[in-house]
Amino acid sequence: MGGDSNCSSPSSTEDVSLSSQDFPHESNLSSRDDECLSHKVVNSLIAEAAESQRLKVYTKVLRSYEDLQSKIDGLEDANSRILNLRHSHILSREFGAPDPSSFLVVGPKGSGKSSLINKISRVFEYNVFQPARAQVSCNSSPEDGTYFIHKYMVPRNSASFILYDTRGLSDDASENLKMIKPWMTKGVRDGELVTRESDSETLKARLKCMDREGSSSGQASSIHFVIFVVNGLSVLESMNSTDETKKGYSEMIKTAFKNPWLSFKDGMPAIVVTHGDLMSLSDRVRVRVYLGELLGVDPTDQIFDIPENDDPATKLAKFDLLFYCLDRAEPCRPSIDDLFAYKVKAVVKFLITIITAIFMFWMVVGPHPGWPGAPPPAGDSLQHGQPQAPPFKADWHKIRHLWLEE
Repeated sequence: MGGDSNCSSPSSTEDVSLSSQDFPHESNLSSRDDECLSHKVVNSLIAEAAESQRLKVYTKVLRSYEDLQSKIDGLEDANSRILNLRHSHILSREFGAPDPSSFLVVGPKGSGKSSLINKISRVFEYNVFQPARAQVSCNSSPEDGTYFIHKYMVPRNSASFILYDTRGLSDDASENLKMIKPWMTKGVRDGELVTRESDSETLKARLKCMDREGSSSGQASSIHFVIFVVNGLSVLESMNSTDETKKGYSEMIKTAFKNPWLSFKDGMPAIVVTHGDLMSLSDRVRVRVYLGELLGVDPTDQIFDIPENDDPATKLAKFDLLFYCLDRAEPCRPSIDDLFAYKVKAVVKFLITIITAIFMFWMVVGPHPGWPGAPPPAGDSLQHGQPQAPPFKADWHKIRHLWLEE
């Protein structure tokens, strides 16, 4: 029994020692559990707050469609406000003001840029037989679409503003940068051909044949604001798909939209979502909310849902887009005071140049006898009876003593 007692005592001590070394103290376990629980609570609160905020935004966007319905009575007033800009621009041009506000319409291929221009133009046309102005591509061929910059005055032939249709954006961000930068820094020209290094030789040859009259004409026009067009269906597929190709549409939009040359200081482009007539209302709201999060803009104020519908609410959405663009473009246009100062400086420089040229001509050629202040020609004074001084005659015999005296 004593042997059993002696053998069990060290074993018990060793077990206690191992227990104290291999396992943390109960207080440490409690502290770590509390910390993990605290992190979970915080993350849960953040997730709940984010979800609550997303729900508020969703509700706000959904309510914006109801607000359009309530503002339909002001459709004629909105139309008149845009048309009145035409008369103010005509008056401004008499005082040297530049052309109306110019908007550059950009977006991926197939997003509906040309179709949007037709829809905006039709709002101001009362002749139902007027043909569509911009050429619209109706298939998905990779070598179809817009390749030349086209200028559209709205309303037709008497502009309140100008829309420029452009070639679709590339999947390559560097090609987009090379294409957009000259437009925003040097201006755009109606009829300018837009090519890329990645274009196939077949496409380049075809475009060369199409460009028979020269790639551009006229003076370059400054851009005052940008309209960024996206295909709502493609965005919806990108949101719900696990296919990397379809998901890449959203990334391409984000990269292109963040191009600094498309923004004016802090003013980022207005976003237009097309093809909404092919989606349910809930999906249209989801797309706007998603784009707002993706691009970092307000989905109710800066993202405009313009489907193919021709109902009054859609027309009002077009007017909302135009008022937004015109308001953002105004600070980018030169003021009347700046134009007046520029013209005064130009006139002063012109007058100085003319006066300098006349003076140099006077110095080189000499004054003409018929000019005011010019001296009369020799013999002319005798004909007019003007007195002349007698000629000088010296008597050298009488004055020779002046130098002969010693």
